Amino acid sequence: MLTTVEHALRVAPESVSARLVHTHVLLALKEHKQAEESARRAVELAPRFWASHYTLGIVLDRGGRRKRKRAAYESARTAVALAPEESDAYVLLGLTAHHTGNHRVARQAYETALRLNPDSSAAHNNLSLLHLHRHWLRPGSWTRAAEGFVQAAALDLDDRHARYNLEKMAWETLMGSRWVAFAGTVAVALGSAHLRAGAAGADALVTYLACAAVLVGGWGGWLLWQARRVPPHLRRPLLLVARGCRQVVGMALPIALLIVHAALALVLWRSALFSALAIPLVFFALVTSVAGRTALQQRAPNP
Repeated sequence: MLTTVEHALRVAPESVSARLVHTHVLLALKEHKQAEESARRAVELAPRFWASHYTLGIVLDRGGRRKRKRAAYESARTAVALAPEESDAYVLLGLTAHHTGNHRVARQAYETALRLNPDSSAAHNNLSLLHLHRHWLRPGSWTRAAEGFVQAAALDLDDRHARYNLEKMAWETLMGSRWVAFAGTVAVALGSAHLRAGAAGADALVTYLACAAVLVGGWGGWLLWQARRVPPHLRRPLLLVARGCRQVVGMALPIALLIVHAALALVLWRSALFSALAIPLVFFALVTSVAGRTALQQRAPNP
């Protein structure tokens, strides 16, 4: 493709469309310097054409330096000013505003893009990322993020970004349950040790009930929380995504083992050997979580 478009530029060096295709091909090949030169040439050829500034903004946004991010934001603003009816221009404005820390402008840009084009998977996905980053501050943001990712994935089946973000949400949800499992394991281990030390009568009953309360209360509270923030229409898509992600499935195994172990430890509390299994199970869960997170990050799609 690069050879073909370079031939086209030799035949028609003033062709803006060929110059823009040339830029995108170079960007796909990670030739960022050459891509920026080509994009700037497109702006010189067509300074009043929104796509020239849009393409330059995309190239600049891929750079790691904050100065380039700011320049990308200015290019996106110019593209929006030249073509206020183009949803893609607003998507780029939102993306560059997000990267420069202006979340209010980013949210407004994505919302405008969706008003212009409700089927924009990129706008749904990026707006959901904003919701997700603020879910601890605003109730309901996590749910809105999940809804946006599901909609983005449904609108563009070839877009890996929304699906990957759903996988990350499933992973983080599982990571939250890990702490509940750890708390139950520690409580049962301490309670079993107390019972084996000779606790009897009311003391033994209180210890047993306290361990059961930690298990039932912890998992009951966690399940209630998940049921409230994951509405019924999102549960099946999230479950399907989780089942298709090897990292999530792999992490579910040690957590399930911790749950089973804690439940059985209440019954088999007399066995010190069985209680000692808690330590390797916790270690297994920790190692799996680190390995799984690394593997999931390596699967992140290219920007």
